[in-house]
Amino acid sequence: MIMTPLRTAALSAIVLAAASGVQARESSGLTLTPAPAKAVRAEGAFQLSAATRIHVAPGDREAKGVASQLADLVQRSRGFRPLVVEGAPKAGEAAIVFTRQGPAGEAYRLDIAPTGVTIAAAQRAGLFYGAMSVWQLATPDEAKGAVALPAASIEDAPRFAWRGLLVDSARHVQSLETLKAIIDVMAAHKLNTFHWHLVDDQGWRLEIKTYPKLTQVGAWRVDPGAARAYPKYGGFYTQDQARELVAYAAARNVTIVPEIETPGHALASIVAYPQLGSAAPDARHMGDWGVFPWIYNIDESTFAFLDDVLNEVMDIFPSTFIHVGGDEAVKDQWKANPKIQARMKALGVADEHALQSWFIQRVGRSLEKRGRRLVGWDEILEGGLAPNATVMSWRGVDGAIAAAKQGHDTVLSPHPTLYLDNRQSVSPDEPTGRGKVISLKDVYAFDPAPAQLSPDERKHILGVQANAWTEHMQTDRLVEEMVFPRAIALAERGWTPDAAASWDDFAQRLPAEMARLKILGVSADTVPFEPLTALSQAEGGAVQLALANPLAVGEVRYTTDGKAPTAASAVYAAPIAPPKGAVVKARTFVVGKPLGRERTVTVDPIALQTRVSGQLKSCTDKVPIKMIDDAPRAFDKRARFQVDILNPCWIWEGARLDKGALITARVGQIPFNFQVGQDRDRIPLRAPATPEGELEIRAGCSGERLAAIPLGKAARDPGLSTITGRLPARPGKTDLCLTFTAKSVDPFWVIDRVTVKPSAASQN
Repeated sequence: MIMTPLRTAALSAIVLAAASGVQARESSGLTLTPAPAKAVRAEGAFQLSAATRIHVAPGDREAKGVASQLADLVQRSRGFRPLVVEGAPKAGEAAIVFTRQGPAGEAYRLDIAPTGVTIAAAQRAGLFYGAMSVWQLATPDEAKGAVALPAASIEDAPRFAWRGLLVDSARHVQSLETLKAIIDVMAAHKLNTFHWHLVDDQGWRLEIKTYPKLTQVGAWRVDPGAARAYPKYGGFYTQDQARELVAYAAARNVTIVPEIETPGHALASIVAYPQLGSAAPDARHMGDWGVFPWIYNIDESTFAFLDDVLNEVMDIFPSTFIHVGGDEAVKDQWKANPKIQARMKALGVADEHALQSWFIQRVGRSLEKRGRRLVGWDEILEGGLAPNATVMSWRGVDGAIAAAKQGHDTVLSPHPTLYLDNRQSVSPDEPTGRGKVISLKDVYAFDPAPAQLSPDERKHILGVQANAWTEHMQTDRLVEEMVFPRAIALAERGWTPDAAASWDDFAQRLPAEMARLKILGVSADTVPFEPLTALSQAEGGAVQLALANPLAVGEVRYTTDGKAPTAASAVYAAPIAPPKGAVVKARTFVVGKPLGRERTVTVDPIALQTRVSGQLKSCTDKVPIKMIDDAPRAFDKRARFQVDILNPCWIWEGARLDKGALITARVGQIPFNFQVGQDRDRIPLRAPATPEGELEIRAGCSGERLAAIPLGKAARDPGLSTITGRLPARPGKTDLCLTFTAKSVDPFWVIDRVTVKPSAASQN
């Protein structure tokens, strides 16, 4: 694969984007994602069928390889495989032709006419992306058989050279097949950098032959709580597997950038080799989440270890960049270690921030000896930075701005907008993850070119990247659902010129995009497209059903007779009043095509009286997380809780207690395995009145206590338990505040669902 220097590629892309910006503002009407830099529609269409042949120049092995990839994808999606042949097409033959008479780098030119298709690019990368565009045009849906490609003339090149996605394999391990599927989707949407997070406190995932204990010991952990009933959790990738993935990605124009964390996030390696640490390790914490205190020491033997490790890493990964972490390096152990303090004095290092700079620069020099470049999270700016280091800005965009102004290359990867461990909508049906909502639209709205930078400073922006941190993505399916479709929005913002970016146009293409994801064999989160439902009861007893379309994509159509909604069903415009017992079904449609699953609501008292934790209001919004229960059963069989881990408190708004009510709560307990430092001691807990504690219900969070339901035998059940109590009569509506009493936060009690059933005399 011919490699183009990142900065040169970025500049040429910006020039093309600027030149085509005025015309690019108008939608081409093509279902291409990312939207091309310049596209002009023409009359007619090219008929792609089993009789179509793909022609490449004799002896052009790269072009033939790309042509075969295109043929394979057409087979996968349409059910037939065009024949790949060397040589020019026959006179009058309507064929697909690859030619090298085109633009350089990742750029390509694509001409589609009824008489034939031409993919033109000077380099393999451009040919590949031209082929991906042809495949997308051939895949507007899941249908099989021949398809018409709309006639068009396309000139395309990327806005940014680094268009990345991070997958964290340290917290939870994914299969090689899943990683390949993710790379397939990246390639089809012109993402070109796979950042592979292989090392962290929770596990070391890459075989290092010089230090076998890194995987023999450091790749395995015992998770806390009821999960201890399982065997040790873990796994790792052999060097042969890593090389296999590197080759697989390279064939799809994707470079894998490995990350080996230093000097913090090092518990797993220090557990394997305690002499590397600044303090004794504690393997019991490898199943925790958060920021850990364990950090490498600064002995010469530790740097020899890192040199050996990185040399093996560089033997596997040919990428120009090697990521060394550098983030969240808590320095308390350095401060408390007399040997390290003495070494700092001998080195003339002013403080621990400067020591980290010294540490990172020393690692960087080892990489430079082999012609590689160091990239690290934006903390590496603290204390000074080596001239050739690249900064990945995660704490907002400030790190990127500071790096660019200092003359350093940078990649924008800001939290929370591009952190894909955040949930995608307020729906209680969302997968597990952090509780802040980062929607598909939020990702699309992010502009990777900060206005605070001058044109010259913007030259240092290599590109943009989204990150999938997997603390709460326990399965491969969850990883895919949290990544897609949001990574597709990122792909467009990283490739398409800003002038051509249009959320409305992107939204119109979503049905085609979801079909492509299905064809490529990955799961995607459909929940954000699905109507949100809310039942309420008016003063007179009438029931109202409100439907919401959070992303405002397309239109919601519904039925009230239990039949599946279609593109011809009624359009939702305002709350409806279905009769009791009615089965209402609703679904989102975009340009007549369904998007997401249909939602079903049965209008009955139980639906009105029950709310799951995600439908309750959180008392605070400090560290909201959606997590699974800790019962010893398969991940996909566990309940999902929405909770603020620094204040486990839920509010049922507007409860009617005119004649009192019966309250039933389904609750669970999980280990408090969060490294939150002193914040743990600030979590509000009321003293329990019984040995196991109680669920307290108050009239408002600072109001009178209405009930205290003993947890009792629930404390001995690692799964879900149901407890019941009575609430006294109160006039009007009452906000019920639900909290648990406890002696400590471990175990950590959470609510799964609550039912508030009015006493019989008060029901309508």
